[in-house]
Amino acid sequence: MDMDLTGKRALITGSTRGIGLATAKGLARMGAEVIVNGRTDDGVERAMDAVLQVAPTGAIHGMAADLSDAEGCEAMIFAFPKIDILVNNFGIYGPTDFFDIKDEEWQGLFDANVMSGVRLTRYYLKDMLTYGDWGRVVFVSSESAIFVPREMVHYGMTKSAQLVIARGAAETTKGTNVTVNSVLPGPTWVEAQTERLTARAEAQGTTVEDLKRRTFTERRPSSLIQRYASTEEIANLICYVCSKASSATNGATLRADGGIVTNPF
Repeated sequence: MDMDLTGKRALITGSTRGIGLATAKGLARMGAEVIVNGRTDDGVERAMDAVLQVAPTGAIHGMAADLSDAEGCEAMIFAFPKIDILVNNFGIYGPTDFFDIKDEEWQGLFDANVMSGVRLTRYYLKDMLTYGDWGRVVFVSSESAIFVPREMVHYGMTKSAQLVIARGAAETTKGTNVTVNSVLPGPTWVEAQTERLTARAEAQGTTVEDLKRRTFTERRPSSLIQRYASTEEIANLICYVCSKASSATNGATLRADGGIVTNPF
């Protein structure tokens, strides 16, 4: 199985923490030249240091840019006009009751979660097809694209949109060595979860461990693994899709959801 990415340059958006950072580390271990992205210089520098700890001889770059608007995407493309692998991981979310979601919140999630990937894929995929003979584009979606959360309908909408965009973009790659795929993580334990659940536990007079258990007895009871995935577990699948070993996988939606989605197709 060829997992060597030596000589390939990979951009992972939203990679200063969580799944994005774990993916950057994984791709760097596989030999890829990695571009880390986040909104702040401090966050990018910390992430670069973290990647260098696992790949000390790797070529690691950083770019602080807000990809939720066209200017940020244009700045990224200007700084790094040529890449071989694009992982559209950047995104935002937050629970809001459907009746309380204001227009600007709908638009904000759409701009960040959908249009960032559209803008970057539009440029980089065309470049891969025009000037290269190999390339990978991966959209990091969510099980929420199919199992829409009632507390985050707007988030589910953006993740569903990503699946359609990825499949449509894949249609442009027919007969080439360029692929476009989506990965659907399920509930994943990221850094922000500790702070978020700690606050909720205090407010509800319970413990973080109790809230973690209730995630799978109340919100996601169909989960087969009955736990949060680690960021590394999700990154493993993303890194595989980025590798040469995934050459026959194109236009696909690949799940790392712990079995939450019950539809076998």
